[in-house]
Amino acid sequence: MSSRIETPVGSPISSPEERTYSRWAALAVLCAGTLMTVLDGNIVTVAMPAIQNDLGFSGPGLAWVVNAYLIPFGGLLLLVGRLGDLVGRRRMFAAGLVVFTLASVLCGVATSQGMLIAARALQGVGGAMTSAVVLGMLIALFPEPREQAKAIAVFSAVGAAGGALGVFLGGALTQALNWHWIFLINLPIGVVAWIAALRVLAPDRGAGLGKGADYPGAALVTGALMLTVYTIVGAGGRELGSTLLLAGVALALFVSFALRQARAERPLLRLRLFRSRLLTGANSVQILMIATMFGFQYIGALYLQRVLGYSELMTGTAFLPAPILIGVLMLGLSARTIGRFGPYRVLLTGLVLITAGMALLSRMPVDGSYVIDVLPPMLLLSAGFAAAMPAVTGLAMSGVREEDAGLASGLFNTTQVVGGSLGLAVLTTLAASRTDGLLGEGEPLVAATADGYRLAFTVGTGIAVAGLALAVAVLRAGSAPSTEADTETGAQAQAEEAEGRADAYS
Repeated sequence: MSSRIETPVGSPISSPEERTYSRWAALAVLCAGTLMTVLDGNIVTVAMPAIQNDLGFSGPGLAWVVNAYLIPFGGLLLLVGRLGDLVGRRRMFAAGLVVFTLASVLCGVATSQGMLIAARALQGVGGAMTSAVVLGMLIALFPEPREQAKAIAVFSAVGAAGGALGVFLGGALTQALNWHWIFLINLPIGVVAWIAALRVLAPDRGAGLGKGADYPGAALVTGALMLTVYTIVGAGGRELGSTLLLAGVALALFVSFALRQARAERPLLRLRLFRSRLLTGANSVQILMIATMFGFQYIGALYLQRVLGYSELMTGTAFLPAPILIGVLMLGLSARTIGRFGPYRVLLTGLVLITAGMALLSRMPVDGSYVIDVLPPMLLLSAGFAAAMPAVTGLAMSGVREEDAGLASGLFNTTQVVGGSLGLAVLTTLAASRTDGLLGEGEPLVAATADGYRLAFTVGTGIAVAGLALAVAVLRAGSAPSTEADTETGAQAQAEEAEGRADAYS
C-alpha cells in the first residue's frame, strides 16, 4: 500500500512537502463529510419538542424522526462500503455528500410529518454512502503506523466532538431561529465539502463491479441490518412477541447471508475476515462502548430539560465542555499516548473512565446541580471516550487489507449504529417503564422521571463494565511497547503483525 497520492488533475506530486500537505488536506475533507453526518445524528435531540409542536407528531410518531435516519444508515453501511471498494471510494464519498446535502435541504423545508420522515430516510442513505468509505480512505492515505495514529486521532476527535457539539448547535439554532435550521446548516458545509473532495481527494478506480458484486448477498445483509436496527429502535413501542418475531427473521436473514458468502464465487464479505481477534473484538467492544455513550448523551440531555428545567440553549451549552475536552485530548495526546503505551492499554484506561462516569450518573438526584452532579461525570466520560475511540479504531483496522478497507470501514460504522440504537432502545425503554410505574404509584412527575433516568444510568454502567471485560478478554494481542524508545520498533512490529494477519484472510 503506497502513501503516494495524485493531484486533482492526475499528475503525481513531486515533493514530500506537497504530498504531506495534500494528504492532510484530504483528511480535512474526510473529516468535514464525517462531521455533517455526526452532527445530524445528534443535532435533532434537543430540537425534538419543537419539531413535535410544529408538525403535530404523536409521542410514538416523533421517534421516527430519528428512526427514519438510523434504519437506512445502519442497514446500508456494509453494502456501500463494499461498493466503494469496487467503484472507487472517492466517487462513493462525493456522491454521498450530494445525496446527504440535498436531503438536508428537504428536511429543512419540510412542512409535514411524511415529508420530514421521507427526507430523513434519504439523509440516512447519503450518510451511509459518505461514512462507509472514510476509514478505508484514511488508512490508504496514511499507511505508516505513527502518521496513521495521528490521522485516526484527528478523525476520531472530529467524530466524537461533533456528536457532543451537535447537542449545542441543536439547542442554539432551535432557540435562536427555529428547528428548520438544524438541517439547513448542512447546505453550506455540504457544498464546500463536495467541491473540496473533487479537488483534493485523489481519484481511485476501484476493483470494478465484476469483482465481488454479490447482489443476492447484498440484498440479504442489507435487509438483515435494516430489520435489526428497526427491531431495536422500535422495541419499546411494540409487544414482546412481535419484537422476538422480528429478531428471529433478522437472524434468519443473517444466517442465509453467511451461507451465501460461504458458497459464492465472489462473496460480498469474506467470512475469514472475522477470524481476526482484533477486528471482531474491537467491533464488539465498540458496540457496548457506543451504547453507553449514546445513552448518556440522550438521557443526559433529557435530565437537564425535564428534571433541572433547562431550556434548549442552556442544555446545549451545558454539553459544550464535552467536545472541547474530547478535541483537546484526542488532538494533543491520543497519538502519542497510543504510541507510548499501545492501543490496548489506552483502550482499557478509557473504558475504566467511562465506567466511572456512568457510575456517578447513576446517583444523580432529583434536585441535582450541574456543577456537582453533571459536569464531573461528563468530563470523565469525555476523557474516557477521547482515549478509547482512537484506540479501538486503530485495533479494528490494523489487520485489514487495502482491497477490503472500505468493507471494514463500513463494518466499523455499522457497529456504531447498532451500538447507538441498542443503547438508546434499552436505556430509554427502561427509563420510561420505571417512570410510568412510579407515576402509577402516585410519585410526582419530576421525581419519577429522575428515578427512571437513574435506572438507565445504572444499566449503562453495567454495559460499560461488560465492554471493559470483553476488551480484557479478547484484545490483549493489541498491546504495544510502553517506552518511547520502543515506539518505532513496536509500531513496525505491529505493522508486520497486521500484514501477517491480513494474509490469513485471503
